[in-house]
Amino acid sequence: MTQQISTGVVHLTERTPVVTGTEMLASLVPPPQFDDATFESYRSDDRYPSQEATKQLLQRFAGGGSSAPAKKGGFFRRAPKETPMKPGVYLDGGFGVGKTHLLASVYHALPARRKYFGSFIEYTALVGALGYKNTVDLLRGADLLCIDEFELDDPGDTMVMTRLLGELVASGTKLAATSNTPPNALGEGRFAAQDFLREIHAMSESFETLRIDGVDYRQRAIDGSAVVSDEASYAQATERAAASGAASDDEFAALIHHLAQVHPSRYIRLIDGLSLVGLRDVRTLTDQSEALRFVAFVDRVYDAQLPIVATGVSLDQVFADEMLAGGYRKKYLRAISRLNALTHSAIE
Repeated sequence: MTQQISTGVVHLTERTPVVTGTEMLASLVPPPQFDDATFESYRSDDRYPSQEATKQLLQRFAGGGSSAPAKKGGFFRRAPKETPMKPGVYLDGGFGVGKTHLLASVYHALPARRKYFGSFIEYTALVGALGYKNTVDLLRGADLLCIDEFELDDPGDTMVMTRLLGELVASGTKLAATSNTPPNALGEGRFAAQDFLREIHAMSESFETLRIDGVDYRQRAIDGSAVVSDEASYAQATERAAASGAASDDEFAALIHHLAQVHPSRYIRLIDGLSLVGLRDVRTLTDQSEALRFVAFVDRVYDAQLPIVATGVSLDQVFADEMLAGGYRKKYLRAISRLNALTHSAIE
């Protein structure tokens, strides 16, 4: 069921989107901001050679790279053979170094009849909606599966994804994934990872890990802090956005409570048709579940490139210090990076 698009000022807490399994499958494509992502448009930073090296390896993985030149030395001298690549590539690096751009470039460059691109949570949600067997049957035979922000936050996800990817690789599917965590360290600090090392390591054997170094490109043009609006500027921003489309206006605590009533796979439908997201009276989150749901929501807002205006606590301080020191640190820092960028885009 498609969420009805409203105009003017809307309240996300009044939206209860429903998404079918068929719609989930159809939505497994790169976010709009990466519709035109290519290897050529990826701007590697000369200070970090791993960026260019990774791009070249991914071009080879996608079938567009050139083979190594033959060495001179005689007519009968054989050209060196390239080491075969594994069925999967795993882009490991900090946030903001262009991993998703490169992942979308692989998706666009690889000639394939069937290929899918989605966040980790979208794939696990697909299994939840359709059941494991039906999901495998639907995805089996796909040429490529791209998984953005690969995370294993609980044992159930570990078992589902290792089984799913194992079956797909066995049937010839190529895998490409991004994460802020190396594949043999997934789950560390979040659950009893030692109980699942066999499954985690078995999955990592399908991937060739490509490390990308660099600095967060989202922070290069801003001062590192989220923009905090006063009541007057908040009202002006939401009214201006609502005049030409739709802007959301929600009290932060109410939205956090509402997110618990909506499956994260449906967050993208919460923001259907919006041109701006408004959050009033932001407070620091101290509950882990609430914080992780907000991270998932921020990811969808960022994918849609929606500006955010907010009052209250600065959004770069929305996660409590003890959370930033825990096992989900990289997730929270990525969300802060994105929140900073989105609040700045609201005033540009």
